Amino acid sequence: MATGHVFIATSLDGFVAREDHALDWLTKQPTDGEDHGYDAFFASVDGLVMGRGSFETVLAFDEWPYPKPVVVMTKTLVQKDVPAQLQGKVELSTLEPAELMQMLARRGWSRVYVDGGKVVQSFLRCGLIEDLIVTTVPILIGAGARLFGSLDQDVDLELRGSKSFDSGLVQSRYTIRSAR
Repeated sequence: MATGHVFIATSLDGFVAREDHALDWLTKQPTDGEDHGYDAFFASVDGLVMGRGSFETVLAFDEWPYPKPVVVMTKTLVQKDVPAQLQGKVELSTLEPAELMQMLARRGWSRVYVDGGKVVQSFLRCGLIEDLIVTTVPILIGAGARLFGSLDQDVDLELRGSKSFDSGLVQSRYTIRSAR
């Protein structure tokens, strides 16, 4: 089966987006041109799985940022909701996480970038995440979409390393040991 991999930023208080899915707190952070390892990470995956909220947020960007295939997990959108310029690049799916990963594996995907708070949570609950790269942004936003939600059991993580950047961001890499 394909494996899930997370590369995500969170505010210091644990949010990946504001309640309205806005990322203004993230995009205004100074990066000094540093990609924080994103390009190398993205080169290592076959494509991206995200949720409807993340998809709708990214649609508002000036340019579509993903040169690889994107699968949007949704129960409400239909293919006509995908803009014409993204037809063939974005696929909608109503499959559950395990079924989706099996389908992607049959297509030849081995590493899947899993993005978006609720999607990451659902893949974690199903044991489909192999590792996480979490970049903490030095800002408190007070409310929004949390990166981690309730779990049926503990998820044991092994810290593989941390790095701080001149911009103030701190990035930690974790491998999932096991759910217990």
